[in-house]
Amino acid sequence: MRVHTRRIILGLLAAALLTACEDRKLPYLGQPETVTKTVAGKTTEETHYPSIPAFSFTNQDNQTVTESDFKDKIYVADFFFTTCPTICPVMKKNMLKVYDEVKDNPTVRILSHTIDPAHDSPAVLKTYSNDLGVNNATWQFVTGDRGKIYEIGQQHYLITAAEDAKSPGGFLHSGHFVLLDKDRHIRGMYDGTTDEGTYEIIRDIRTLLKEYEQEK
Repeated sequence: MRVHTRRIILGLLAAALLTACEDRKLPYLGQPETVTKTVAGKTTEETHYPSIPAFSFTNQDNQTVTESDFKDKIYVADFFFTTCPTICPVMKKNMLKVYDEVKDNPTVRILSHTIDPAHDSPAVLKTYSNDLGVNNATWQFVTGDRGKIYEIGQQHYLITAAEDAKSPGGFLHSGHFVLLDKDRHIRGMYDGTTDEGTYEIIRDIRTLLKEYEQEK
């Protein structure tokens, strides 16, 4: 009875989140910087929010993936490893829900970074993506230099990504999904291990898409 009740509550929550019609704008996350500009003798101040820097990784098809591949696209980023014995299976089950939502939208992408590049070669990532049923370019699984993966994760995506001998599988990483806009600004972070977090990011992807539609 309790399980049935919980399912009903989660279903109602999902419906409420996904059908919310409020006109709202997602926040920008990260420490902003105030830049002073002088144009034609007039001084103004602009607020600049941090963005994900240039990057270069290799995907499951052994192709180079850079920030230019995400030009004019919003995307969801996360960090994982294929042999993860704890939260990764749940995260990927939930990310599949996000994938099903966006896979036919050419302006949305998903970028999953392995934190175990020594094991997770392009071939391993290809098998992993195939097992998940991912069959188009919407969802990229990338590997690369370990230091650069950890650096971009911890310093720019604001998540945890590191080797840790005391953690299950030998690595410690965040369970968050990170939502980026077309300028690679972080617009939201969500618990990728929960139904609630998954419903929230799907809702906010729709909100962000609507925001760009309104700017046209």
